[in-house]
Amino acid sequence: MRMRVRRIGGNRPTLVLRAAASLSALALAGCAPGPPPAAAMPATLTDTLGALSAETPARSDATPILRVVAYNIKHGRGMDDVVDLVRIADVLRGLNADVIALQEVDDRTERTGGVDQAGVLAELLGYRGVHGPHRPYQGGHYGNAVLTRLPIRSTTTHPIPPASGSALAVLEVEVATEAGPVSVVSVHLAGSLDERMAQARLLDELFTDGDHPVVLAGDFNGRPDDAVVQALGRRWSILPKSGARFTYPADEPDREIDFVMIPPDGQLRPVRHVVTHEPLASDHRPLVADLLFHPPPSTP
Repeated sequence: MRMRVRRIGGNRPTLVLRAAASLSALALAGCAPGPPPAAAMPATLTDTLGALSAETPARSDATPILRVVAYNIKHGRGMDDVVDLVRIADVLRGLNADVIALQEVDDRTERTGGVDQAGVLAELLGYRGVHGPHRPYQGGHYGNAVLTRLPIRSTTTHPIPPASGSALAVLEVEVATEAGPVSVVSVHLAGSLDERMAQARLLDELFTDGDHPVVLAGDFNGRPDDAVVQALGRRWSILPKSGARFTYPADEPDREIDFVMIPPDGQLRPVRHVVTHEPLASDHRPLVADLLFHPPPSTP
């Protein structure tokens, strides 16, 4: 199938749909993880990936590493106002993640051509995909998603306190790793301080004191000095970023509102946590966190 570019109504943004003939090749490429050739990528993204590859310890049975990506994709709409899932998939493929937590993902809505965005991205990457809807929107649903190349043990969409009357939820996907089960939770909190505080309290109730490690990843809509982020930091380890910290807006970021958080019990330890220099594909920049598995601390 040829690339189709379609203008949706009047002055509304362009929707780019690219698939079919290249889809099988892209999916196969996703099944064999690894960054694409440098010539196919923007120099800035290539530099980021080169640094990750050079500095990340090799995976082995002795030191298993879990790579988690957090990315608010704004339903695939880039800073150029074009919806392009192939572009999003190209970014994600280069990051070579085990688990990807996405926010602002559409499922069969009018504004994005009625496609299952999580399903399309999963097929393009050769991953498994799960969509966790927040609420109905334009004939479909809007919410979070998780993509993974690991076996999925379970999926749960947890409703959280609504934002100004609109339903919200977080998506938990439990995956099987060589070191045991891990839950990755795709998080997108509300803009209002009071609503976010209530949502943060529920995150604590849902995901602390579990029987396996949990990773919170996503858009928390608060900066490091925000009361909600500070409150979460009392129960979670908020991973510090190496180098640039700002994630939004993608073209000229001036604020840090996207985070990866892990339990403080030491079962997971950060090896690296960076902001990827990707200024176009969405209005946020993606995070990449490499987490090292450690046995739980012994009880005296």
